[in-house]
Amino acid sequence: MVRYRDIQKMVTQEAVDLVRGSMLQALMIAGPLLLIALLVGLILGVLQTAMQIQDSTVAMIPRLILLSLALMLLLPWMADRLVGYSKERILDIPAVVSGKGTP
Repeated sequence: MVRYRDIQKMVTQEAVDLVRGSMLQALMIAGPLLLIALLVGLILGVLQTAMQIQDSTVAMIPRLILLSLALMLLLPWMADRLVGYSKERILDIPAVVSGKGTP
């Protein structure tokens, strides 16, 4: 006989795994753009400090340009990741609804 607590633990673990996978996918998709923004901001900050430029808009234009270029280059890869993850989750729906858990 299966107890309710055992079923609830299994469902809780599956939910934790789903959230963990979703967070990992979000980091994988947003990570390259965030890294580029960080590096550009760091380099421009050092240059502004060295040149004693106090204007904050000087750093914004190169950052926007480089992030736009990176987004154009990385968008196909990002879309493939999103579509692949979505397909996996959609295909898992029958197993989760039937109570067999994620395969």
